[in-house]
Amino acid sequence: EPVYEAFIERFPDVGALARASRADVLRAWDCLGYNRRAVALHDAARAIVRDHGGRVPRDAELLRRLPGIGPYTAAAVASIGWGRPVAAVDTNVRRICARVFHAAEPDEVPASKLAADAQAWLDPAAAREWNQALMDIGRLCCRPTPRCSDCPLAAGCRFRAAGRTGRPSGRRQPSYEGSGRQVRGAVVRALRGRPSGDADVLAAVTGHARDRIEAAADDLVREGILERTSAGRLRLSG
Repeated sequence: EPVYEAFIERFPDVGALARASRADVLRAWDCLGYNRRAVALHDAARAIVRDHGGRVPRDAELLRRLPGIGPYTAAAVASIGWGRPVAAVDTNVRRICARVFHAAEPDEVPASKLAADAQAWLDPAAAREWNQALMDIGRLCCRPTPRCSDCPLAAGCRFRAAGRTGRPSGRRQPSYEGSGRQVRGAVVRALRGRPSGDADVLAAVTGHARDRIEAAADDLVREGILERTSAGRLRLSG
């Protein structure tokens, strides 16, 4: 939370973010998530200034044309940010719609059908509140193993009426320890505090093997997070 607050203070509006260098954005991003999202956010801010007069678009279709924004994020920004009557369909909302309307798990119903259900169910007069409420119900109650006794939708839920009890999520996040994600994060953290570094320096600083540093660096350069200097050293982009 303090890092997020510092980021907002540093970049209080789209224009401030667009004017900043990518390196400054990556330094301020710190532990706020995948670094490629900081790159997409920065590119989106520049596109908003260039193409939309510095105003975040209200329309979900326009939002989807910005870097890094897919259907869910576009709908969330349009509805929560602007109150537009668009259903923001994330994993939680898909699960709720599948269970309430079809007595099914979300992988048993076409995604397009669940999106249509969510849009038809939406309260257009309170899209912001409705979308956030469904997300909270999914987070707190309609979990992979549901907590039906706490759920405000339980009385009309076909899943519960059918006696279904859910199943554990089949998704398994690979271990972070020893992963490429860990090496990539370590390289970026090391370069936040220094102007540049070569693979040997970064291996010494991070404790990861030189070949893993080089592999991570290639990915980070390809994603626009790092760049190579004319001397072959690595630094934060732009």
